[in-house]
Amino acid sequence: MSAQPSFYSRFAADRFYLWNLVALVGVALALGHAAAGGGLLSEYAINALGQFAAFAILALSLDLIWGYLGILSLGHGLFFAIGGYAIAMHLLKHSYLTTGIVPDFMQFMGWKQFPAYWVWFEHFPYAVAAGLLFAFAIALVFGFVSFRSRVNGVYFAIITQALVYVAMLLMFRNDTGFGGNNGMTGFSVVFGARLGQSSVTALLALAAVVTLIATLIGCRALVISRVGAIMIACRDDETRLRTLGYRTIALKLSIWCLSAVLAAIAGMLYVPLVGIINPRVLSPELSLEIAVWVAIGGRGRLFGAVIGAVTINAVKFLLSARAPELWPFMLSALIVLVALIFPNGLLDLPALRSLIREFVKRPGAGRLTRFKSAS
Repeated sequence: MSAQPSFYSRFAADRFYLWNLVALVGVALALGHAAAGGGLLSEYAINALGQFAAFAILALSLDLIWGYLGILSLGHGLFFAIGGYAIAMHLLKHSYLTTGIVPDFMQFMGWKQFPAYWVWFEHFPYAVAAGLLFAFAIALVFGFVSFRSRVNGVYFAIITQALVYVAMLLMFRNDTGFGGNNGMTGFSVVFGARLGQSSVTALLALAAVVTLIATLIGCRALVISRVGAIMIACRDDETRLRTLGYRTIALKLSIWCLSAVLAAIAGMLYVPLVGIINPRVLSPELSLEIAVWVAIGGRGRLFGAVIGAVTINAVKFLLSARAPELWPFMLSALIVLVALIFPNGLLDLPALRSLIREFVKRPGAGRLTRFKSAS
């Protein structure tokens, strides 16, 4: 009777995962060199790498529940925004206490002091804890009601889309104390250092990439564990798993809340890099786009979500600078391509190459080769 493979051997079994992890470590080293004053990367490239890492964590958070539990959320932008707004509140209040400059939204509303619920947000640990706990609480309440009522499939996706839309309408109001339509901007200081400096940008991007590496390792450890096997079984046949005595509601609720927290962390990493947050991050289009990243990269493989997020956003960055009107059409074409030809996203490309090689080796294909050589 053969022995069961150890946890570490199962962790290292996926060479594709390991090589991509090594590549991310290389990116982190390059950013560390840039933070120390090295000139290998431009400031634009450093900032873009940090944003890509934040988007990759956001895509991973969705892949964890969609790829391994079969739960499609079209409202993950809500948790991303919660994390972003929490860190923006910290940056604004910290900048105000450091520079004495009143935030724009307070000047617009004619307020002399911050709202009461901004108390203690000048402390970074409190802001992080508040953002993560609020995202966790929203996910817990919403997930418990939905999973207990056995809302699944397209109905769950529609409800999450409605939830993020309601949040967007709320945040557009100027009297909420979150900047209204214009959002929050004017961040000038982080940890006492000036935002916008090359070294500070490199450190922020490095933090995003290191967090992405840690998230990938943690998610990999989860999905190859016994819990991961139960997640896949729940995705494939929840009814049978429930009849075997497993508490599927508790399982789905736990992973759903973990996914929400990861999305909030992504928002916290994203906002200092772009220097602004407004209700547009809560638009249904962004939440739909997150699902597109995962679908195009290939769901249920972790690095598929990372590759999808980085690839799509890299193309978006390029087109936004040169031909922004082409981006919606290209995104729509990619969705159709994935739906019709590559159901597993870019991860289907190696299988496609193998299929082409097999076709070329067939006897009938040889005639075409000889015809080409004769002509």
